[in-house]
Amino acid sequence: MRELYWLQHDLRLQDNPGLLSHCAATELLLVYIWQEPQPWCNLRGVGAQRRRLLLEHLGALRGRLQELGQDLLFLEGRPEQILPALVQQLQIERVGTSRSPGTYETRTLEQLRDRLPVPLQVHGGNTLLPQTALPMSLDEMPRHFTPFRRALESVTAASVVPAPLQLPPPPAAVRYHALPEAAATPPAALPIRGGSQAGQRRLHQFIFGEQRVLDYRNTRNCLDPLDGSSTLSPWLASGALSAREVASSIAGFEQQHEGNDSTQALYLELLWREFFHWRALADGHRLFRSTGSAPQSKHRFCTFEPRAFARWCQGDTDFPLVNALIRQLLATGWMSNRGRQIAASCLINELGLDWRYGAAFFEKHLIDYDVGSNYGNWQYIAGVGADPRGGRHFNLAKQAAEHDPDGLFTAKWGGNRPSQPLYVTDAADWPMMPGDNGS
Repeated sequence: MRELYWLQHDLRLQDNPGLLSHCAATELLLVYIWQEPQPWCNLRGVGAQRRRLLLEHLGALRGRLQELGQDLLFLEGRPEQILPALVQQLQIERVGTSRSPGTYETRTLEQLRDRLPVPLQVHGGNTLLPQTALPMSLDEMPRHFTPFRRALESVTAASVVPAPLQLPPPPAAVRYHALPEAAATPPAALPIRGGSQAGQRRLHQFIFGEQRVLDYRNTRNCLDPLDGSSTLSPWLASGALSAREVASSIAGFEQQHEGNDSTQALYLELLWREFFHWRALADGHRLFRSTGSAPQSKHRFCTFEPRAFARWCQGDTDFPLVNALIRQLLATGWMSNRGRQIAASCLINELGLDWRYGAAFFEKHLIDYDVGSNYGNWQYIAGVGADPRGGRHFNLAKQAAEHDPDGLFTAKWGGNRPSQPLYVTDAADWPMMPGDNGS
């Protein structure tokens, strides 16, 4: 049987149940389709570092496939148009892929089912558990994290499946092309490279080599990436590492050494990722609504002041730490979890902007962009999602004093910008200043 497997956020050979389910085929075509993000506002395209790392993930996977006599067909366009054409041209008899949350992703799968003349098998995504092992249905998903965590306390993550030793050959008629070149190079501030082997090296280094996992709870809020964060998220987001691999490594370390609150904290971060994944699938299009996914969420009154948003996107606000964080993101494609909370709180609470503009900006630039975690966390800060407290408003001066007391991070990333007037006025658009009654 000639089959096709469409790789999405599962760019690895090891622990890839979807790919393994097609290993009994007579011939197997492996496809990756490049799609530009489609956020709801006009932030189009992919940031330079996100593009660079994704191409490295693909290049590394392609190298591993070629060692097994396989290859990766790289195409650009719309999957619902490309895949039916390939199926017809090559007489494919079965198509498979993995599920990803998101409105466009769900719509694409629905359109594929309608257009494909052969069965479409959709496998689970990069999660700790398959959906069948969850102790609740998606309709019963808790709105908040703590009940979800408690429900999973007695559930063990699925086992890691080894990489296949051989794969079916590709159809002979397929013509493969070189991957596009990446314009960016790895930044000195975060010199990580794409591919499963690089991710596995980082995983082993952080947990077993340097054993920094033992102090993770105390260092995870560091603003620079390699000072305390595990920095595993860029590989998890693309599927170059599976969540089960990370969970297995944590469990293996705790068996060899005594676990502590830090090893538990790292596993807890995997559970947060798990929660946002299933929450995103349950919420569907509500993940992208201004009022969020909460059933009784209140409408947030906001405005769109383009100059304020542009200044935030460029790291040119009146808040030095926020500026430094944004400039770090633009240069490296990465920002710490604490940094993301600070930057998000600034956009939502200090600038009064719609949280979705910030989420779309992160989508463009983050090398570890994950739709569920990104939009779920922005909802959390905005108070329209999973936060039982109804949102978080960070005191930016306090955050700077706690996380950058000497101003070293702010100075490193050029966060101290000249103060600018709140409004720009001209003869065509003269704003009403506070206290002006318009007369």
